[in-house]
Amino acid sequence: MTPAISNSTSAASNALMGSKTQTTDPAAMQDRFLKLLVAQMNNQDPMSPMDNAQLTSQMAQINTVSGIQELNQAVSNISSQFGAMQMLQGSGLIGRDVMYAGNQLNVQNGVAKGAVDLAASVEDLKIQITNSAGTVLDTVALGAKSAGRTNFSWDASSYTGSGNVYMKVVATAGGKAMDATGYVAGTVKSVGADTKGALSLQLQNGKQLSYSDVQSIL
Repeated sequence: MTPAISNSTSAASNALMGSKTQTTDPAAMQDRFLKLLVAQMNNQDPMSPMDNAQLTSQMAQINTVSGIQELNQAVSNISSQFGAMQMLQGSGLIGRDVMYAGNQLNVQNGVAKGAVDLAASVEDLKIQITNSAGTVLDTVALGAKSAGRTNFSWDASSYTGSGNVYMKVVATAGGKAMDATGYVAGTVKSVGADTKGALSLQLQNGKQLSYSDVQSIL
């Protein structure tokens, strides 16, 4: 008697998906499945043939696997199209100023732009402009401010130094320091994609940003 071939769902699944060298094309998978199914039926034990429930189960399995593969391919295509669309839209940022978290100011045309996010209202808000050694070069007095974002600009026309300049936020209320987050502005030089395919921005100062790091577009 010819030995019976296992007709379990797991055996068919292993045969279809176990080899790393096999193609994942849905049509090719269906072809392999049908060949395996025919081989099973030709070599099944005549005394214990495959019943309708087993056949239906295996047919349902290949339909499920094929459907998943087709869905994965469709998602991959949509992802590629989205990446191309995002790159096209991102090209519109070239030459624009964007705001991102940081403390190194970018002086352009004699002006440095920045912003501060306040967690709560403050009685006094100051932006100290310092050099790399921490020496205060100038102070931008903004006075009392409500919670939220406050933009500012620093006139750097009188700055004669050659090094980088930085911002230090001093926010107080009731004589106590208040939480604040500083943002600086930079001009987008080019756009590209990172290793994961996400949009990234190259700034004129050499800094590279993920698009998710951009807080606002000026």
